[in-house]
Amino acid sequence: MKIIVTIPAYNEEKNIGNVIESIKTVMNLTKYKNQYKILVVDDGSRDNTARIAKENGAIVYSHPYNYGLAEAFRTEIQKCIELNADVIVHTDADGQYIASDIPKLLEEMEKGYDMVLGSRFLGIIEEMPFMKRLGNIAFSKVISNITHFKITDGQTGFRAFTKDVALNVNIRSSHTYTQEQIIRAIKQKYKVKEVPVYFAKRYGKSRLIKNPFEYAVKAWINILRVYRDNEPLKFFGTIGTISLTIGFLIGLWLLSLFMLTGSVGHFPSLVLSFLLITTGIQIIVFGFLADMRVN
Repeated sequence: MKIIVTIPAYNEEKNIGNVIESIKTVMNLTKYKNQYKILVVDDGSRDNTARIAKENGAIVYSHPYNYGLAEAFRTEIQKCIELNADVIVHTDADGQYIASDIPKLLEEMEKGYDMVLGSRFLGIIEEMPFMKRLGNIAFSKVISNITHFKITDGQTGFRAFTKDVALNVNIRSSHTYTQEQIIRAIKQKYKVKEVPVYFAKRYGKSRLIKNPFEYAVKAWINILRVYRDNEPLKFFGTIGTISLTIGFLIGLWLLSLFMLTGSVGHFPSLVLSFLLITTGIQIIVFGFLADMRVN
């Protein structure tokens, strides 16, 4: 079993060396010591991330610009396939996921699972900002609802998966890979399991949360995107039903006014009612068409 441990990194010169060395220390004490390599995808760092990673023995591929996590993840998969990996272990460059948990993921892979997720919420969390914790819980509930499979940590960046998953589960999002890969893997009937992992405190500034309000807004936008892309009938059907209901209620109000007073006024309201009803029907029909395309 050839294992590639992959790390996306952006301006992580302070952490990347220690992360690589800790992975090597752990893996060299396991039965996998002659079966693994470490790949760092440098996502356009402006510091010494790439140089330090090479000095510590990692294979390094550098993007010319900072493309974001989703694109870095796609590059990781491409390079791992080129390196003929049987199993890909994905972790982060900031050291919050600890290397000693990697064998936990690999043990479950050997039992026949296609994807193993390191769940922080089943394990121990040293520190996590309230807004991030809330967002993670919300994402996990959404993913569980979409897949009908209990997921406690849909945002985890610590996971292992087979070459088959890498080849057949395509990541289309330009925003994040975490939820999409889980949803698509489960829907494509791959065997998925969560294991408890340790999540350490990050020293230094987080690159994800600079402003709690901004993070909350982006999190909910991404939740809507997840629903839109994976449950279009539910997403567009809900919007269409709301529009249809409001239009119908306005029309009912106008009808009651006419029956009580004989007045035929309120033409702007009548036009609004007609527009809301027709728009609602169109959105619901669009949801059905989009659902047919997804399925």
